[in-house]
Amino acid sequence: MMTAAGMPRMPARTLMALIAAPAGGYTAAELGDRLGVSAAAVSGAVRYLQTLRMVHRMSRAGDRRDRYELAHDVWYGVMTSNAPLYDRLAGFIERIGDEQEDDPDARARAADMAAFFRFMSARMPQLVDEWEAQRAHRPR
Repeated sequence: MMTAAGMPRMPARTLMALIAAPAGGYTAAELGDRLGVSAAAVSGAVRYLQTLRMVHRMSRAGDRRDRYELAHDVWYGVMTSNAPLYDRLAGFIERIGDEQEDDPDARARAADMAAFFRFMSARMPQLVDEWEAQRAHRPR
């Protein structure tokens, strides 16, 4: 499912493995064993997930190997950290549309896309508030 949403295959597999990780996460070797892949494949996947701030690398005193775990509130963080980008992206897309003076279809596509991102930018704070209210009343 994650690859269908655009995530590369190995980071998607690694992310799913980390959802089921025990307290303290997994080492790269443990992830490799769990997924049946090389340490190099895990290393690249973890690096990718770290750039998205979905995974944290943790060091433990006396242990030479780092451990990896899913970031707390990973989806919440990913969605809310991208919210300010939507408005900026809308501005860039509007400029692209404005430059398409001779192509009304391109201008319309750009206007529609920019309107969508402005909508997302405006709605994201409300969605976060709704989630926090629902989460507070959800049994754990």
